[in-house]
Amino acid sequence: MTGLIAIGAAMAVMTGVGAGIGIGIATSKATEAIARQPEAKGDINKALLLGCALAEATAIYGFVVAVLIVLFLK
Repeated sequence: MTGLIAIGAAMAVMTGVGAGIGIGIATSKATEAIARQPEAKGDINKALLLGCALAEATAIYGFVVAVLIVLFLK
């Protein structure tokens, strides 16, 4: 049973990988957009920061779920 708990916690932490990939793609697209249209830099930065915050929150939720799995399902 302990092995399954560890596997479940590892799967919950893997949300960080998806968040990291998403933030990387969003940053690259924002950089391209700023290079093409420099006058829209402020709007692009606002949208980028909002998207990155939401993606990072997803990773944090995954980590919290993993910690809860480890602590309460022993």
